[in-house]
Amino acid sequence: MAFGWKLYGDGKTPPLGEAVAPDERLSWPRTVGIGAQHVVAMFGATFVFPLLMGLDANLAIMMSGVATILFLLIVQGKVPSYLGSSASFVGGVIAVRAAGGSDAEVLGALLVSGVVLALVGLLIHLVGVRVVNRVLPPAVTGAVVMLIGFNLAPVATATYWVQDQWVALATMAFVIVASLLLRGFLGRISILLGLVFGYLLSILLDLTAGPITSVLPGANLRDAAGEPCDVAGPYCLATPFAHDRVDFSAVGSSPWFGLPSFNGPSFSFNFALLVLPAVIALVAENAGHVKAVAEMTRRDLDPMIGRAVFADGVTTVVATAVGGSPTTTYAENIGVMAATRVYSTAAYYVAALVAIVLGLVPKFGALINAIPGGVLGGITVVLYGMIGLLGAKIWKENRVDFANPINLVPLAAGIVIAVGNSGNDAPLLQFSEEFSLGGIALGTTVAVVGWHVARALAPAEMKASLLREGPHPEAGSTFGSVHGAEPVASSPERDRP
Repeated sequence: MAFGWKLYGDGKTPPLGEAVAPDERLSWPRTVGIGAQHVVAMFGATFVFPLLMGLDANLAIMMSGVATILFLLIVQGKVPSYLGSSASFVGGVIAVRAAGGSDAEVLGALLVSGVVLALVGLLIHLVGVRVVNRVLPPAVTGAVVMLIGFNLAPVATATYWVQDQWVALATMAFVIVASLLLRGFLGRISILLGLVFGYLLSILLDLTAGPITSVLPGANLRDAAGEPCDVAGPYCLATPFAHDRVDFSAVGSSPWFGLPSFNGPSFSFNFALLVLPAVIALVAENAGHVKAVAEMTRRDLDPMIGRAVFADGVTTVVATAVGGSPTTTYAENIGVMAATRVYSTAAYYVAALVAIVLGLVPKFGALINAIPGGVLGGITVVLYGMIGLLGAKIWKENRVDFANPINLVPLAAGIVIAVGNSGNDAPLLQFSEEFSLGGIALGTTVAVVGWHVARALAPAEMKASLLREGPHPEAGSTFGSVHGAEPVASSPERDRP
């Protein structure tokens, strides 16, 4: 099934206890309305993550629409999902940039990860999820997700927060309160609402309190003598200066319609290694999302997990090949389906087309790029912490036993390596001028390889205790159990990147 949707009943909202299947649709006006909800749900994260990675947010939004259409075609319309910008790659990209990587080298590293993800999807499709579960048990998957999130802490605090501490604090507080007090759909878009709040607050402060004096990355570069310099580095640093919180000059000069700026990738083996750990998180994420959709639609979608992972890899390759952001399936949109009971892929095609149109409005992209750093600071301290705590969620759901040294020792080492080396230009292992490891790459290597080595060397009783781990009988799991059980259904309230 691709485009041949059957009309559900009379085309109106399904009654309580019933749902619109992926191959069905409501009337077209209602389908457009549901599609608009999907656009709002994906919007906040889809343009925030490219901003954090230094990529074109407008292009990322447009390519998310293209990626969603490709995904739906590859999975034959059986897994309704929206493909937005992935949070899992932010840490790796920041590490690449800290090591001097250019935009093209960032895109090349992301494209390589997309190829690897697609190959993993093919492997899952051919041999089944059990093999992947054995290689990446929940203990390891949770550790990798956690270290990716917490590795980003210095970016949130030292890059964004310090640009406007009070706006950052207010934005953070708004996101926390909104996520607690708002219910249903509004609660799921608390990050987006916080961004809008911080944006408006910054404009109000510019009008009432005047400019702020703070540091902007790459602006007002000075050397040790206080003289202007051109290239940021240890002897040429950004220094505080007075500036408006929001600069709309680029918005005014941008046209209403036009193509975004496309960029091609270049490749570096060392940079690719810095980004590859995110593949582990994406495999778990895609599997969990497919299982969530399967539970809600009451269909067996296990045979589609490999195809979904493959599709995510392909869409990441396509998006990054032209300068866009890497993609992933979005839990926010799964939440929309849970709230509306409409699983029609027709609504996703509508959302994808809207995203493509938005990508063709440069003025809209300039408005996104004008988001103040303080606002991003307030959002990212929550966002990056949420990503990190998703690792703990995976451990909890799968009853990972940290009294067992197999889990405790290598994972503890990997997490501290990744978090301790965050924001540090110097790698922890330097093999040559061209090849080094540190941060997320080294932390992931220690966690994955160390766990399997520890398991191989451990006495029989420690290995036996691993068999008692696995999903709680009444709790959803992000991935399968350590001894090879198939993954169980994930909750639609799963991670919200």
